Amino acid sequence: MFKGRHFDQSVILLCIRWYLAYNLSLRDLEEMMGERGVVVDHSTVNRWVRRFSPMLLERFNLRKRALSGRWHMDETYIKVRGQWMYLYRAIDSVGDTVEFMLSEQRDLLAAKRFMRKALHRHGRPDRIVIDGSQTNQEAIAACDGESRLRDRSARNLKPIRIPRSQYLNNRIEQDHRRIKRRVKTHDGVQGVLIGCSHFGWYRDGSHDAQAAGTFRLQPESNAEGAIRDNRRLKSAPR
Repeated sequence: MFKGRHFDQSVILLCIRWYLAYNLSLRDLEEMMGERGVVVDHSTVNRWVRRFSPMLLERFNLRKRALSGRWHMDETYIKVRGQWMYLYRAIDSVGDTVEFMLSEQRDLLAAKRFMRKALHRHGRPDRIVIDGSQTNQEAIAACDGESRLRDRSARNLKPIRIPRSQYLNNRIEQDHRRIKRRVKTHDGVQGVLIGCSHFGWYRDGSHDAQAAGTFRLQPESNAEGAIRDNRRLKSAPR
Protein backbone atom coordinates (compact mmCIF):
# COMPACT_ATOMS: atom_id res chain seq x y z
CA MET A 1 0.00 0.00 0.00
CA PHE A 2 2.81 2.43 0.90
CA LYS A 3 5.44 1.22 -1.55
CA GLY A 4 7.44 4.06 -3.11
CA ARG A 5 6.33 6.66 -0.55
CA HIS A 6 8.85 9.18 0.70
CA PHE A 7 7.83 8.67 4.34
CA ASP A 8 7.88 5.42 6.28
CA GLN A 9 4.56 3.61 6.62
CA SER A 10 4.61 4.01 10.41
CA VAL A 11 4.66 7.82 10.04
CA ILE A 12 1.82 7.77 7.51
CA LEU A 13 -0.32 5.46 9.63
CA LEU A 14 0.28 7.45 12.78
CA CYS A 15 -0.77 10.72 11.12
CA ILE A 16 -3.89 9.13 9.65
CA ARG A 17 -4.83 7.50 12.94
CA TRP A 18 -4.41 10.66 15.01
CA TYR A 19 -6.31 12.79 12.51
CA LEU A 20 -9.27 10.43 12.23
CA ALA A 21 -9.43 9.18 15.81
CA TYR A 22 -8.96 12.49 17.64
CA ASN A 23 -10.14 16.08 17.31
CA LEU A 24 -6.84 17.37 15.85
CA SER A 25 -6.34 19.66 12.89
CA LEU A 26 -3.89 19.07 10.06
CA ARG A 27 -1.67 21.86 11.34
CA ASP A 28 -1.68 20.28 14.80
CA LEU A 29 -0.28 17.12 13.24
CA GLU A 30 2.31 19.10 11.27
CA GLU A 31 3.54 20.62 14.55
CA MET A 32 3.45 17.30 16.43
CA MET A 33 5.47 15.56 13.75
CA GLY A 34 7.96 18.45 13.69
CA GLU A 35 8.52 18.02 17.41
CA ARG A 36 9.50 14.44 16.67
CA GLY A 37 11.99 15.40 14.00
CA VAL A 38 9.71 14.55 11.07
CA VAL A 39 9.15 17.47 8.69
CA VAL A 40 5.84 16.94 6.91
CA ASP A 41 3.44 19.54 5.53
CA HIS A 42 -0.19 19.58 6.61
CA SER A 43 -1.32 19.31 2.98
CA THR A 44 0.64 16.07 2.68
CA VAL A 45 -1.19 14.64 5.70
CA ASN A 46 -4.48 15.64 4.08
CA ARG A 47 -3.56 13.75 0.90
CA TRP A 48 -2.65 10.68 2.98
CA VAL A 49 -6.02 10.75 4.73
CA ARG A 50 -8.01 11.06 1.51
CA ARG A 51 -6.02 8.43 -0.35
CA PHE A 52 -5.51 5.74 2.27
CA SER A 53 -8.70 5.94 4.39
CA PRO A 54 -10.84 3.84 1.99
CA MET A 55 -7.96 1.36 1.55
CA LEU A 56 -7.51 1.05 5.31
CA LEU A 57 -11.23 0.43 5.72
CA GLU A 58 -10.97 -2.61 3.44
CA ARG A 59 -7.99 -3.91 5.42
CA PHE A 60 -9.79 -3.35 8.72
CA ASN A 61 -12.85 -5.26 7.57
CA LEU A 62 -10.64 -8.25 6.67
CA ARG A 63 -8.90 -8.20 10.07
CA LYS A 64 -11.89 -7.26 12.16
CA ARG A 65 -12.49 -9.32 15.26
CA ALA A 66 -15.66 -11.38 15.61
CA LEU A 67 -18.77 -9.44 16.59
CA SER A 68 -21.02 -10.38 19.45
CA GLY A 69 -24.46 -11.86 18.82
CA ARG A 70 -26.33 -8.76 19.97
CA TRP A 71 -26.50 -5.71 17.73
CA HIS A 72 -27.94 -2.23 18.29
CA MET A 73 -29.31 -0.49 15.21
CA ASP A 74 -30.42 3.10 14.82
CA GLU A 75 -30.32 6.03 12.41
CA THR A 76 -29.49 9.70 12.91
CA TYR A 77 -28.92 12.72 10.69
CA ILE A 78 -25.72 14.60 9.88
CA LYS A 79 -24.85 17.38 7.45
CA VAL A 80 -22.69 16.32 4.49
CA ARG A 81 -21.44 19.14 2.23
CA GLY A 82 -24.30 21.36 3.30
CA GLN A 83 -26.99 18.72 2.81
CA TRP A 84 -28.69 16.77 5.57
CA MET A 85 -28.24 13.01 5.25
CA TYR A 86 -29.42 10.06 7.30
CA LEU A 87 -26.70 7.92 8.85
CA TYR A 88 -27.68 4.30 9.47
CA ARG A 89 -25.41 2.59 12.00
CA ALA A 90 -25.21 -0.64 13.95
CA ILE A 91 -22.88 -1.59 16.80
CA ASP A 92 -22.53 -4.77 18.82
CA SER A 93 -22.87 -5.20 22.58
CA VAL A 94 -19.28 -4.12 23.30
CA GLY A 95 -19.47 -0.99 21.13
CA ASP A 96 -17.66 -2.24 18.00
CA THR A 97 -19.11 -0.87 14.77
CA VAL A 98 -20.97 -3.44 12.70
CA GLU A 99 -21.78 -1.30 9.65
CA PHE A 100 -22.69 2.25 8.61
CA MET A 101 -24.40 3.75 5.57
CA LEU A 102 -25.40 7.24 4.41
CA SER A 103 -28.78 7.71 2.75
CA GLU A 104 -30.79 10.65 1.46
CA GLN A 105 -34.02 8.95 2.49
CA ARG A 106 -35.22 7.50 5.78
CA ASP A 107 -37.61 4.81 4.64
CA LEU A 108 -38.09 1.06 4.37
CA LEU A 109 -35.92 0.72 1.24
CA ALA A 110 -32.97 2.46 2.90
CA ALA A 111 -33.32 0.35 6.05
CA LYS A 112 -33.44 -2.85 3.98
CA ARG A 113 -30.39 -1.82 1.97
CA PHE A 114 -28.45 -1.18 5.16
CA MET A 115 -29.53 -4.44 6.79
CA ARG A 116 -28.70 -6.53 3.70
CA LYS A 117 -25.24 -4.97 3.67
CA ALA A 118 -24.67 -5.75 7.35
CA LEU A 119 -25.94 -9.34 7.16
CA HIS A 120 -23.98 -10.06 4.00
CA ARG A 121 -20.71 -8.83 5.51
CA HIS A 122 -21.02 -10.05 9.09
CA GLY A 123 -23.54 -12.87 9.13
CA ARG A 124 -26.62 -13.26 11.31
CA PRO A 125 -26.76 -12.08 14.94
CA ASP A 126 -28.99 -13.59 17.60
CA ARG A 127 -30.86 -10.35 18.20
CA ILE A 128 -30.97 -6.75 16.98
CA VAL A 129 -32.10 -4.12 19.47
CA ILE A 130 -33.95 -1.12 18.02
CA ASP A 131 -36.06 1.72 19.34
CA GLY A 132 -39.75 2.00 18.56
CA SER A 133 -39.21 2.29 14.79
CA GLN A 134 -41.72 0.14 12.92
CA THR A 135 -39.79 0.65 9.68
CA ASN A 136 -36.59 -0.82 11.08
CA GLN A 137 -38.47 -3.78 12.51
CA GLU A 138 -40.04 -4.55 9.13
CA ALA A 139 -36.67 -4.19 7.38
CA ILE A 140 -34.94 -6.59 9.79
CA ALA A 141 -37.74 -9.14 9.55
CA ALA A 142 -37.74 -9.01 5.74
CA CYS A 143 -33.95 -9.31 5.41
CA ASP A 144 -33.89 -12.07 8.00
CA GLY A 145 -36.41 -14.04 5.98
CA GLU A 146 -34.37 -13.55 2.80
CA SER A 147 -31.22 -14.70 4.61
CA ARG A 148 -32.85 -17.88 5.88
CA LEU A 149 -34.27 -18.68 2.44
CA ARG A 150 -30.84 -18.30 0.81
CA ASP A 151 -29.14 -20.47 3.41
CA ARG A 152 -28.40 -23.89 1.89
CA SER A 153 -27.04 -25.55 5.02
CA ALA A 154 -28.94 -28.14 7.00
CA ARG A 155 -29.09 -25.87 10.04
CA ASN A 156 -32.41 -24.91 11.52
CA LEU A 157 -31.96 -21.13 11.60
CA LYS A 158 -34.02 -19.32 14.18
CA PRO A 159 -35.48 -15.91 13.37
CA ILE A 160 -33.52 -12.92 14.61
CA ARG A 161 -35.08 -11.55 17.77
CA ILE A 162 -35.96 -7.86 17.60
CA PRO A 163 -36.35 -6.27 21.05
CA ARG A 164 -37.89 -2.80 20.79
CA SER A 165 -36.93 -0.48 23.61
CA GLN A 166 -35.74 3.10 23.68
CA TYR A 167 -33.78 2.49 26.88
CA LEU A 168 -32.07 -0.72 25.73
CA ASN A 169 -30.86 1.18 22.68
CA ASN A 170 -29.15 3.93 24.68
CA ARG A 171 -25.73 2.49 23.81
CA ILE A 172 -25.91 3.51 20.15
CA GLU A 173 -27.86 6.68 20.93
CA GLN A 174 -24.95 7.89 23.05
CA ASP A 175 -22.48 6.79 20.37
CA HIS A 176 -24.17 9.08 17.84
CA ARG A 177 -22.99 12.12 19.81
CA ARG A 178 -19.36 11.19 19.28
CA ILE A 179 -19.91 10.89 15.52
CA LYS A 180 -21.71 14.23 15.24
CA ARG A 181 -19.07 16.02 17.28
CA ARG A 182 -16.29 14.72 15.05
CA VAL A 183 -18.13 15.46 11.79
CA LYS A 184 -18.47 19.14 12.72
CA THR A 185 -14.69 19.63 12.76
CA HIS A 186 -13.73 17.56 9.68
CA ASP A 187 -14.62 17.70 6.00
CA GLY A 188 -14.36 14.01 5.15
CA VAL A 189 -17.42 12.29 6.63
CA GLN A 190 -16.33 8.84 5.51
CA GLY A 191 -12.92 9.34 7.06
CA VAL A 192 -14.47 10.38 10.37
CA LEU A 193 -16.70 7.30 10.36
CA ILE A 194 -13.71 5.09 9.65
CA GLY A 195 -11.75 6.71 12.44
CA CYS A 196 -14.52 6.50 15.03
CA SER A 197 -15.48 3.00 13.97
CA HIS A 198 -12.13 1.27 13.53
CA PHE A 199 -9.19 3.16 14.99
CA GLY A 200 -10.35 2.35 18.51
CA TRP A 201 -8.90 -1.13 17.93
CA TYR A 202 -5.40 0.35 18.24
CA ARG A 203 -6.15 1.31 21.83
CA ASP A 204 -7.36 -2.09 23.00
CA GLY A 205 -4.78 -4.24 21.21
CA SER A 206 -7.18 -6.06 18.89
CA HIS A 207 -5.32 -5.10 15.72
CA ASP A 208 -2.48 -6.61 13.77
CA ALA A 209 0.63 -4.82 15.05
CA GLN A 210 2.70 -5.61 11.96
CA ALA A 211 0.03 -4.28 9.63
CA ALA A 212 -0.44 -1.14 11.70
CA GLY A 213 3.25 -0.31 12.01
CA THR A 214 4.93 1.37 14.97
CA PHE A 215 6.40 4.78 15.54
CA ARG A 216 9.09 5.35 18.19
CA LEU A 217 10.20 8.63 19.67
CA GLN A 218 13.80 9.79 19.50
CA PRO A 219 15.53 9.17 22.86
CA GLU A 220 15.68 12.57 24.55
CA SER A 221 15.10 15.39 22.10
CA ASN A 222 11.35 14.77 21.73
CA ALA A 223 10.40 14.35 25.37
CA GLU A 224 8.73 17.75 25.56
CA GLY A 225 6.85 17.06 22.36
CA ALA A 226 5.56 13.79 23.76
CA ILE A 227 4.28 15.55 26.89
CA ARG A 228 2.50 18.23 24.84
CA ASP A 229 0.99 15.62 22.53
CA ASN A 230 -0.33 13.60 25.45
CA ARG A 231 -2.03 16.71 26.77
CA ARG A 232 -3.57 17.39 23.37
CA LEU A 233 -4.86 13.84 22.99
CA LYS A 234 -6.33 13.77 26.49
CA SER A 235 -8.11 17.08 25.99
CA ALA A 236 -9.39 16.17 22.51
CA PRO A 237 -12.95 14.73 22.64
CA ARG A 238 -13.36 11.22 21.25
